[in-house]
Amino acid sequence: MTTSTSPTSTEAPGPVAAPSYPQQLHRTMGRFASFAAGFSFISVLTTVFQLFAFGYGAAGPAFVWTWPVVLVGQLLVAACFAELAARLPISGAIYQWSSRLANPVYGWFTGWLMVLGQVVVVTAAALALQVVLPALWSGFQLVGGDPSPTTASGAANAVLLGSGLIALTTLVNAVDNRVLSWVNGIGVTAELAGIALIVVLLFTHAEQPASVVMQTGHPGGAGLRTLLVGSFTAAYVLIGFDSAGELSEETVAPRRTAPRTVLTALAAAGTGGGLLLLGGVLAAPSLTDGRLATEGLSYVLTSTLGDGLGRALLADVAVAVCVGTLAMQTAGARMVFSMARDGALPFAGRLASVHPRSGMPRWAAVAVGVPAVVLLLLNLVSPAAFLALSTTCVVLVYAAYALVVGALLVRRLRGLSIGGESPGGDESGRPLFSLGRWALPVNALALAYGVAMTVNLAWPRAAVYDPEGGHWYFRWFSVLALAGASVVGAGYRGLRR
Repeated sequence: MTTSTSPTSTEAPGPVAAPSYPQQLHRTMGRFASFAAGFSFISVLTTVFQLFAFGYGAAGPAFVWTWPVVLVGQLLVAACFAELAARLPISGAIYQWSSRLANPVYGWFTGWLMVLGQVVVVTAAALALQVVLPALWSGFQLVGGDPSPTTASGAANAVLLGSGLIALTTLVNAVDNRVLSWVNGIGVTAELAGIALIVVLLFTHAEQPASVVMQTGHPGGAGLRTLLVGSFTAAYVLIGFDSAGELSEETVAPRRTAPRTVLTALAAAGTGGGLLLLGGVLAAPSLTDGRLATEGLSYVLTSTLGDGLGRALLADVAVAVCVGTLAMQTAGARMVFSMARDGALPFAGRLASVHPRSGMPRWAAVAVGVPAVVLLLLNLVSPAAFLALSTTCVVLVYAAYALVVGALLVRRLRGLSIGGESPGGDESGRPLFSLGRWALPVNALALAYGVAMTVNLAWPRAAVYDPEGGHWYFRWFSVLALAGASVVGAGYRGLRR
């Protein structure tokens, strides 16, 4: 197996090499399938329903203003990724890009953080079933009688539902690329239709004045600290747009397709999610009874739209949760496969194997699914583990994004080419996607935003991570996870050397 970089080299970065791997994965994904990969990873319905209550509880109605701020920041990052996707269309994009922009050791740490983040994000997404299914039908509450995720019975039930979902997504990830694209396509179509219908219904059933979004529900008003916590919802939702790049080796005409679908998936999800937040606040029957801060959008749908229609829409949300979890595991499996192909992970030979008939890296999918189920068990320790888990996965992903954007900025400042250009442009002969003269300021702003948001998410706020007190490890969970990941990664690299 030939590679353009050695996984143990520490030489200074030279010209960025183009991909040089033999084609193993089946190249069957078209433009919509590529878009679906990014959009379903973001999974607006899944994550908005999952964290709406937290955002509202933290900053009141004013938390909707944090959404456009985060969206703009992520669009800056996505624009940098779009340039890289056009020039380096290769599976395991985050790892491969950082390896070629800097050096293989730097790329390995970036990929390591991203793999951990993707495993945890699969766990957190699977837990979202608990927010939706018991509200859809009480029979889905298999353990105890209280479905709230913050109770012991709700937490235990979330583990059961989540484990079943991850087992199903692992199976789909092992079957066939065409089955994966088909499931993703149907799920994304249903999610887009559901978002549009929910937004229209929420705005046509508005019960609150538009001015309510200027309130936080806190005596101190819309202070910076309050809004920084409120931004967690948007920060958690608007990740995963790089999935179109992760699946480049399975995409038809990836130099042309991937850059556009990276940006369009984020733009579509950002627009739909922002309208969902605003519509949910305006259509809420009450802003003061406490239910919006505990039950979130599920409460708004069933209370405002009636039990029948509300449940039908919740069923669509459940589909989005399942498809979103599938897309997240798919992206994680491609990252594991890509790193293993370079011999950068334990059991690399098995993890880099691709089934010749299906074209799927089956063992890589299992390597993501099994630890994701193990992490689900943390929810049994305390319901507060859910928030710590959700924030940790986002911190790891944001840190990996910042490492890629940072390496790209260093190359620009040194006057080095991004590299990977095709002499004939993209597959249609057109020039590759480029930011042109805006490249440097966009890159610099993207890095500043990424670092700032990583610090904001990881900041050990006792009121957020340990509201009940007595669990210092929840307060420092994200910081400890990031530090632990770095130490374990460094130890593994040291043993390899």
